[in-house]
Amino acid sequence: MSKNYEKIYSPEIKPTLGLLGATVNAMALIAPGAFLWITYQLQAAATAPNGASVASDIWAGIVLALVVAFLTALSYAQLARLYPEAGFASCCYFAEKAFMDRNGSKHSAPVSLSRVAKLLTAWSAHLFYWVYPGVMVAFMAILIGYIYTQFTGATLSITALTVIATAFAIAIGYIGYRGVSGSTATALWINIIQLTALVIFSALAIYYRITNPQSATQWAFTGAWDVMRPHSLQGVLIQSTLAILILVGFESCTALAAETKNPETNIPKAIILSLVIQGIFAYLLQYFAAGSMISEKLTAAVGGTTVTGMAAAAASSAPIGDLVKLIGDHVLPGLGFGLMITMAITVAIAIVGTTLSCMNTAVRVTCGMAETRELPEMMGFLHGKFSTPHVALWILVAVSSIIAAIGVRSVVGLTGITLASNFGTFILYGLTCIWTTVAFKNRKDFSFIKHGIIPFLGLIANIVMVVSILYLYTIGNADAQAEAKICFIIAGAWAVVSLLYVALTSVQKSYRVRLVTCLIRPEQLGDVVSALRRENLVMGMTVIDVRGFGRQRGENDDGSPVEEETIRFLPKLKLEIIVKDWDVDRAMTVISDAARTGNIGDGKIIVLEAASAMRIRTGEKGVYAM
Repeated sequence: MSKNYEKIYSPEIKPTLGLLGATVNAMALIAPGAFLWITYQLQAAATAPNGASVASDIWAGIVLALVVAFLTALSYAQLARLYPEAGFASCCYFAEKAFMDRNGSKHSAPVSLSRVAKLLTAWSAHLFYWVYPGVMVAFMAILIGYIYTQFTGATLSITALTVIATAFAIAIGYIGYRGVSGSTATALWINIIQLTALVIFSALAIYYRITNPQSATQWAFTGAWDVMRPHSLQGVLIQSTLAILILVGFESCTALAAETKNPETNIPKAIILSLVIQGIFAYLLQYFAAGSMISEKLTAAVGGTTVTGMAAAAASSAPIGDLVKLIGDHVLPGLGFGLMITMAITVAIAIVGTTLSCMNTAVRVTCGMAETRELPEMMGFLHGKFSTPHVALWILVAVSSIIAAIGVRSVVGLTGITLASNFGTFILYGLTCIWTTVAFKNRKDFSFIKHGIIPFLGLIANIVMVVSILYLYTIGNADAQAEAKICFIIAGAWAVVSLLYVALTSVQKSYRVRLVTCLIRPEQLGDVVSALRRENLVMGMTVIDVRGFGRQRGENDDGSPVEEETIRFLPKLKLEIIVKDWDVDRAMTVISDAARTGNIGDGKIIVLEAASAMRIRTGEKGVYAM
């Protein structure tokens, strides 16, 4: 081979993740270490429509949210087991394949239930996965600003927070750019750090309650049962709509199926394991511990008035930080500030993990859609060395930076953006429950419980969550209504843009024609023609005898090398076929399957834009000339 010839290798996706790798990636997105700190204030401040506090139902609300999450997770696990070949498209592939299998078809038509299901799933998945990283980037900038204030007493400007957010988004993007192996190693250490920190915090908080070093007399809860028991049905429902937000992400490992060994067994296990470890173990333990130690010793200033207990948790910008400081001051004397800062740093590390995991999931789903030409082709480009969708990744970094720049300016804006992401989450989860029943309904292994009852309950639960969230926000105060309005604007705008794009590309694919040129071995002509006719992909064809060479410069079929400066022109057949744009991918697959022998010299397929076509006898043009 010539020294001047540089061979360009196509990116190769290797399955490197085992059960541990798939699980830690899903666990990183759930990130209990981050959300305890971020959401506890919101949960403590939650009220019923009549203004009464429902903070006493935090723990019971998490339990109900866990039930909803598990119903959805079980549906995801069933689809992941059924379609281990899903690859990057994951949830979108599940939707399309479920209807194709039900109808016994091999491909989706431009207007078909399978394509509608895929596009609807993709719309909700992108609303979830592409907005969520920006929210977390904003949270990181705000957290860094909080730590800065604790050390200096000063407040960072909006510009400074925006710069921090942008730098953080670029740094996370670079980790994701390096590939899933590097991301998994990062996620593993992040999970270890945050779980260790949470266990230590929980143990110290319970010890604080037992020893009562400050001689507190007014505890928020009278005992362990009081922390866990439901206090009102309305309170549990309201708290569950907040709690479900901290549990999303267990399904993210489905987008790593192409990079996972034995995905048919490891992915379903990873989905359930991540929810068991982060949901049952981490969240229930840490929320129990936090609730147990709240008393009148937790104080906060509101408008010149000092409030205590759960009211102080609702008023503080970082109630978990305040609790950690109490522990440090009275259980480990002299360590209050240092312990609080240490906890804050572990929270920051957890935010790194959840942001990285969501970015990885987002760009892989996008890449999967681009590979099927439902999104611009460049969104599916893989990096030659790291096999990551690097173009989509850097675009996501830019989008996340913009979202974060808006989020750090206004709590209302950030909450509204978060609501939009959550809206996409519950739509996605509800749809997945439906696709589970569709996929298994006509199969011999259909189970009434696993593929009927559980997905149905999951669908109902997700619908209730969506309705509850939007209803509670729309009847709330002025800020809550503004947040709901932002949510509707983002979700609605994304729906309009998506609908216009799909409509435009569908028309183009249905009426535009392409010229498929392929160079094949002469002896494979009969197989190629027969295969194309079976698939109804060819109405005519031009065949030309040609001679040529390719990457191997005419190397023999037996693989023996040719002389350095020798080029052999081998006999080939050149086929020219006009096909509809919609059929291009299918035609390429059919031709390659029929022409492939597995040896050097099988040929090439090149697709060219055909500006127009005309049937000379009738004058018909475009797709009608075929």
